[in-house]
This record gives sequence, structure tokens and C-alpha cells, in this order.
Amino acid sequence: MPSIKNGADVIIVGSGFAGLAAAIEAAEAGASVMVLEKMRAVGGNSTISDGCMAAPGTEEQIAAGIEDSPELMYEDMIKAGEGLNYPELVRTVTGGAKKAFLWSKEYLGVEYLDRIDLFGGHSVARCYTSKSVSGSDLVKKQLARLKDLKVPVYTSVYVNQFLADSRSFIGGVKINEDYQYKTETAGFEKELLASQAVIVASGGFGSDIFFRRAQDPRLDNSISSTTKPYSTAEIIKECLAIGANPVQLSRIQLFPWTSPEEKGFGAGPGFSDYVVLPYGLIIDPKSGNRFINELSNRKETAEAFLKLGHPVIGIADEKGVLSANWDLSRALNKGIVRAFSSLEDLARHYDIDIQSLKNSVDRFNDMIEKGRDDDFNKPLLKGSSPVINPPFYAIKMWPKVHYTMGGIQIDVSGRVIDRNQRPIKGLFAAGEVTGGIHGACRLGSCAITECLVMGRIAGKNAAGAK
Repeated sequence: MPSIKNGADVIIVGSGFAGLAAAIEAAEAGASVMVLEKMRAVGGNSTISDGCMAAPGTEEQIAAGIEDSPELMYEDMIKAGEGLNYPELVRTVTGGAKKAFLWSKEYLGVEYLDRIDLFGGHSVARCYTSKSVSGSDLVKKQLARLKDLKVPVYTSVYVNQFLADSRSFIGGVKINEDYQYKTETAGFEKELLASQAVIVASGGFGSDIFFRRAQDPRLDNSISSTTKPYSTAEIIKECLAIGANPVQLSRIQLFPWTSPEEKGFGAGPGFSDYVVLPYGLIIDPKSGNRFINELSNRKETAEAFLKLGHPVIGIADEKGVLSANWDLSRALNKGIVRAFSSLEDLARHYDIDIQSLKNSVDRFNDMIEKGRDDDFNKPLLKGSSPVINPPFYAIKMWPKVHYTMGGIQIDVSGRVIDRNQRPIKGLFAAGEVTGGIHGACRLGSCAITECLVMGRIAGKNAAGAK
């Protein structure tokens, strides 16, 4: 990696979806730009996401006969967020979602699966997944565009301080170049000047056990995380140190349907998200009973699991897998999802009372036949069918820390807001480092949407900030 230049018009901290989107827009607006990444590889947690984003009113929805609008998506996000969302930010995201989706396809060239999914908490199907089922598709396309724009992306750069002039204008950063994660060698210090603005897009703090536990004491080291281990809070803390207003830092999302039998996000959640939740059922192994609407939002589902106090079992059959058109090979090969020739074998493996399990499955199947879930009001999708076709597939589920809804306050222009509700001059932010968009609960697939919408806004405005 060549030595870092002394500065640029716009300096961006973080190389995930939001930071790269901001870099593209700032460069397209004519600014000189550099991107700084703490780790040796770019992308952060964006590369391990499933590459799914939400957008309302698309041509794909119209062709499928799905009625949707930015207003309906707004209502869904506010409901999931329990009204704690900042309305103006939510309207900005939902109003820009379709345009961001088109930008990803037409400008960047991202390809999506030929399907529209309904995830928990959304009232209609509006979720689109990249062909590789990985956020790395989008990151690679963004990096390719930045290469065309001659924007450098520097890795192994630890940002440890913001630089402010006598007018309190954030005009650069102090860094450690050649930073080595998890070693005593932190690199050598250097100052980089930003003549127009600094954009913070450093992500969340899901793996920072000390910081997250200070916000929610339940989230100690007994709860693992889906995020990469370097998803820590140092940039948020530096923002707070210069006066940025904290927003809802205790609102930390648990991803309920990960597997305790693998580390990180893993291979299991794809089966949970795309097969079990829409087409199967979740069982409490101690009682053998179903206990929740499988398409509830993440907060409701995680809280229900934690209330039980032990892992639960997600079940679907061969027909559900076919309806979902989902490839289980990776999860099966890892032993995270298991196949059983009968419910008896499944019950034996997970130590579930077989009669209780059969009663629960039979009742679920009866409601599928009637087309109405009388127990938990789960929306029954087209393609739903009774769970009767072996093999039966199952996964053990337990929550992991997944996303931090809280962060620093921004306005609709992406400017960071201080504790006196005034913009901090020269400082912008986008993505998971910010707070207020999702409130109490982020709906699945809304993170990429937020990152692209707000990242592009921050980039455009930072390019003309001074």
C-alpha cells in the first residue's frame, strides 16, 4: 500500500456500503476523495451481509401485482421502531429507496435474484437479494466504480482523532498508518487534512462487549455476535468527545434465528430467513409447542426466545425448501441445518416430545389448509403448504447481537448534530454509526437501503460543504 497522501477535499472513515456510496457521490460531484479503512481488507460487515435491500414501488413489484409505496414502507418502519424513529430521517430513506435500488442496478451493475421476499415486520414483499446472496457483490461494484473515479481506498488505517480548527470546523483526522489489528504495533501517527468535510461511516459496535454492555447489561460475553470482531465503538466515542449528540445507544438488535452451533452470522440464517420463517414453524423443544408468529419483527422474535431462556427449533419440509427456491447445501454440509426422514427422528434428535410436536405440526397444517393462522396471525404466503413432505429440515436457533440501531445524530442532509442541536461544521455521517432511523427495531433488508440513501446524500453534501 503506497503512503497516504496528506489529505483530500473529503475524507471518509469506513469502507462499507455507506462509506463507498458517499465516496462515489463526492467524487462524482468533483471533490477529491480518500477512503480510510481500519482493517487490511475493505468492506467491513457489509461483505458478510446477505446483500438484501428493501425498496417500494419498483417495477418488479408492479409486475408481481404487489401494491407498495414509500408511505407504506415508512409506516412499517415506524411500527417496528415503536415510534422512536426520527420521522424526517425515515421519510428520507423510504423516499429514496427505489432510486437507490435503481442506482445499484443501473449505475453499479448489481444483479439480483429473480424474487421478491417478505421479511418479518414488512407488510408486503419488497426485499431484493443479490445473486450471490452476499453484500460482497455490491462492495465489489462500488470499489470498481471508485477505481474508475481514481479514488484511493487505504487499508490498515486507524483513525484516532478528529482535527478541528479555531472555528471548530472538522478539517481532518489524526491516524495511525500501517495499523495492525490485535498487535502491539499500532502504526505511526500522521495528520490528514480535509478541506471540505469528513464523513464518518465506520459502522456499529456489535462486537464491542464493554461498550454494548454499558448500554444494555444483558449483552455480556454470553451473547455472541454476527458482526466481525473489530466492530467496535472507538469512532462513535470520538464523535461523542467532540460534542456529537448520542441517539438511542441502548437500542441494540439481536438477530433471533442465528445458530448457536456456528460462529458469527454463518450459514444457518439463510435457511431460517428464507425457508423457515415464511414456510415453516418454530418450536419450543421443551414443550413441543409453537409459540410465535414466525414473521414477527426481529425484536419481538428475539425477546420471545430470550423469555424461553433456551434455543428453539425451526422446522420446514422439502416443499417449503422448493417454494423458497433455496440452496441448503452449505448449511447442510456444515451440519447447521439437518435433514430427517420423519418427525420422529427430528424429535428424537432435539429431545422433543414427539406427540406434542405432532400436535403442533398438525394444528399448523390445519391452519395452512384454512388459509388463516388463528393462533399467531402469521401472514400465509402464496406457495405455503402443509409441512408433511419429508425430508424435514431443522435448525437450532438462538439470538446473537446483530445491529446497533443507536449512534450519533444526523439530519436529513447527513450532517452530524451536536448536543445543542446544531450541525458540527465539516462533519457528516451515514450508515450504522448513526442513530434515529430504525428506532427500537430495524426491519430486515433496510440497512443496505439506509446505507445507500444516506451515504449518497452525505457524499453529495460533503462535496460542497465549505
